[in-house]
Amino acid sequence: MIKKITFLLVLFITSSLFSQQINLDKYQYIIVPVQFDFVKKTDQYQTSSLTKFLLKKKGFKVFLSNETLPNELNNNRCLALFASVKDDSSMFTIKNTIEIKDCYGILLYSSEVGKSKNKDYKKGYQEAIRKAYETMTDFEYSYNPASNNVKNVERKEAVIVDKVKTISPIIDTPSDVKIETLKEKTTVSSTTLDVLYAQATSNGFQLVNTTPKVVFVLLKTNVKDIFIINEKNGILYKLGDNWVAEFYENNQLITKEYQIKF
Repeated sequence: MIKKITFLLVLFITSSLFSQQINLDKYQYIIVPVQFDFVKKTDQYQTSSLTKFLLKKKGFKVFLSNETLPNELNNNRCLALFASVKDDSSMFTIKNTIEIKDCYGILLYSSEVGKSKNKDYKKGYQEAIRKAYETMTDFEYSYNPASNNVKNVERKEAVIVDKVKTISPIIDTPSDVKIETLKEKTTVSSTTLDVLYAQATSNGFQLVNTTPKVVFVLLKTNVKDIFIINEKNGILYKLGDNWVAEFYENNQLITKEYQIKF
């Protein structure tokens, strides 16, 4: 019994210390995905727009991921928090949790579970999200630009770098490959491309989308503007103003063009 009480006490103290270390004052932006994982369409049941509306009440500047962002946020996604709704619904009950992560995908805050037994999906999901939001009484902030200093960014970058394994890539490059073939490809307009954001690692970059989710891990080469795509058996190279990823999946060559912000 004493051991159990001691364990619970330690757990409570640890949780309290962790919550105190989260400094929301250095963030003024929140980005909400325009489509959550548990729905099949963009803003289905108005789940994304409702989440945006609710989080704006907290004083943040909130954007959907497909909206035009401020220039400073386009240049540095780490100035924003990223909100998502986690769905753990069962057959008869909709259960939603609002989660807040930083640009590295580290969970900073999670609401309590909001529940609804409404059989109408739109009403049910909206009720569950609202109830989850109502539990976020301690999710408050007052923007303080001075708290968004370089040391915080450097500390998080160090954490990410430590998690990246140092790999010595070996790629068989056919001798008959001609660079001229790259010039024959047509450059797609950047407005129609998926946008990825580069975060430096110890031996290259990791490319994340707006979720944020790591899409590719890149390894540097001795050739300018050409990277090895780690664990994808492929390469990434620059073509005009855009970047082309070529890699194999199920023995088929996949070619996809991106706009990448380094």
